Amino acid sequence: MSEFEEDVVVEEENPVLHLELEDGTNVDCAVIALFEVDGQDYIALVSVEELESDNEESALLIYRYVASEDEESFSLDNIESDEEFEKVTAALDEIMEEDDEI
Repeated sequence: MSEFEEDVVVEEENPVLHLELEDGTNVDCAVIALFEVDGQDYIALVSVEELESDNEESALLIYRYVASEDEESFSLDNIESDEEFEKVTAALDEIMEEDDEI
């Protein structure tokens, strides 16, 4: 079961995660959304640098969000298949559209 009561779109005071990418680059990313698809939790991030720019088209980073059993920590796993990625991005698009309607 997800630790999220519902899909969450974070708008103000976005929490920031400090990520180290595979190439060793460090990036500060703001959490845009936490959501569930088919029983798996996912997280959508955008770099703080892009979020603060005037560019309306920011690249989203989407990962599987895996909470530890005690829910004190978590890990981010890559989405490996195109099928899973397409399903997750479609769900995120729907969540973002619903948020725009509110």
